[in-house]
Amino acid sequence: MKWYKDMKFKIGMSLIGVSQKANRKANNLSNWAGRMFWGVDNSSLATNETIFSIVTRISNTVSSLPLKLYKDHDVVKNNTSDVLINEPNEFMHGFDFINKMEVTRNEKGNAYALINRDIRAQIESLMPIDPNYVTPFINTDDHALWYEVRGNTTIYVHNSEIIHIKHITGVSRLSGLSPIDILKNTLEYDRAVQEFSLIQMQKPESFVLKYGANVSPEKRKAVIEDFRAYYKDNGGLLFQEPGVDIEPMEKKYLSSDTAQSEKITRSRVANVFNVPVSFLNDSEGQSYSSNEQLMTQFVQMTLTPIIRQYEYEFNRKLLTPTERKSGHYFKFNLSGLLRGDMTTRTAYYQAAIRNGWLSQDDVRKYEDEAPVGGNASKLWVSGDLYPIDMDPAKRKTTSKGGEED
Repeated sequence: MKWYKDMKFKIGMSLIGVSQKANRKANNLSNWAGRMFWGVDNSSLATNETIFSIVTRISNTVSSLPLKLYKDHDVVKNNTSDVLINEPNEFMHGFDFINKMEVTRNEKGNAYALINRDIRAQIESLMPIDPNYVTPFINTDDHALWYEVRGNTTIYVHNSEIIHIKHITGVSRLSGLSPIDILKNTLEYDRAVQEFSLIQMQKPESFVLKYGANVSPEKRKAVIEDFRAYYKDNGGLLFQEPGVDIEPMEKKYLSSDTAQSEKITRSRVANVFNVPVSFLNDSEGQSYSSNEQLMTQFVQMTLTPIIRQYEYEFNRKLLTPTERKSGHYFKFNLSGLLRGDMTTRTAYYQAAIRNGWLSQDDVRKYEDEAPVGGNASKLWVSGDLYPIDMDPAKRKTTSKGGEED
């Protein structure tokens, strides 16, 4: 029960030596406000366009998915679903909350949100926390997973009272691995190539002047000054005198080197973030006969593991055991990403209706249309089309010798 879980949390806090007063003070979002999601070096989200683009695609897609609370396949609404979906805290709506969590997970490897409850142990708010200020650990007293949260006051939070979304961990780790840390060498190499190319591009033009006879140092200096002034005043045009050879010095900048480096970087970023490389505007090696196939791969390989983690966290920590046993669960709706084009959807819906496993109202719901009820809510089978629960003997027949009712 919620009151029991909340009481267990409070008792555990006091046993570790953190007062209720300190807990309430540290649970104020203002302690972490402004500390989230901003990078400071080249390999961070804020300063690398490749990382920025892929994190933007993933986080925007995840936070755009419809999220609802169900009970035995029917949508239900209560205080918990209202907090999560509409107003996780006074600073955010549901889209913003999921988006912030997903951005942080992809940038830092971990995303945390503190669960605040009111005096009745009902969920009051969900507050994202900068992962730089959170450390998970196993408490030797109760062998449970706890989190040290460092703000104005350090508090210790039981794992049932904090949402933790992460990348892969492994047996020996409690925190997720940061994909940006995994890509550190790749990003540093990419940065080195870009900086070298930029330096080469910004170098002024250089020339070799060859005279048919030796000249004195004074004469050489005068020739160089005349050459520089003439080049500057004539927009890069030079007049070659008899007996003088002018050869431009070749720059070492090669655009193909930069392009190859960027290609390698895109490929490795796509591998680490587990997305099709075409999401980074690289079509080489990709063979999709339709956009539907591309989205199917993206949903199956990338999105499904991510949203399942969110669903498990929400179900375990925002719902009571009684609610879960009674059939309550949170679920993201992925069907919109798998609809395909209009022709494909039409064929799919037609087959579903004629074979009795979708009603016309089910189709209307998938297409964000209001159900009409009546016969449209019933399942039909072709014969041609009768309610699936109708006695076959009462169906009309057009076969030879058949009878009509």
